Amino acid sequence: MSPVTVRSYRPSDHSSGRHLWSELTNQHNLMYGDQANDAGAGFEEYLTRLDLGGLWVADHADDGVIGMVGLVMRGRGGEVEPVVVTASHRHKGVGRKLLRHVAAEAKKRNMTSLTISPASRNIDAIRSLHAAGYDVVSSIELTMDLDRHTHEWQTEGLELHELQFRS
Repeated sequence: MSPVTVRSYRPSDHSSGRHLWSELTNQHNLMYGDQANDAGAGFEEYLTRLDLGGLWVADHADDGVIGMVGLVMRGRGGEVEPVVVTASHRHKGVGRKLLRHVAAEAKKRNMTSLTISPASRNIDAIRSLHAAGYDVVSSIELTMDLDRHTHEWQTEGLELHELQFRS
């Protein structure tokens, strides 16, 4: 396997970053049955965030930029958003490398915690994040689906404090 290095995002990475954002958006849309006209459009807005503390890419020696991780500042804590690895390079340790890098950057800045909010249906991401040390449930966001009849909901869900939730 060719080496992968993690480095700071550069303006010349824009096209690759937009493509990765699009992959992430499309995967989310498939999970939830949503559609987007331009799945990469959110990347432009993301880059203009005033609370963006850093953006790093996984640079593959042969394939170029194959992953990306960002750090959003939240006082003494931070939020990891996004973390994405292109489909052809998943399950090869690239995501773990990106997560280790953003954690090291947060420690350099004397931050006290990092949070990340994966989609509840993205079981692979949740398992990977748990293995990477994200093992504290710090908040829960609940949704009321007002359009229940147009979706086929997953029958499995999550039990939390003896209450059953759909994902």
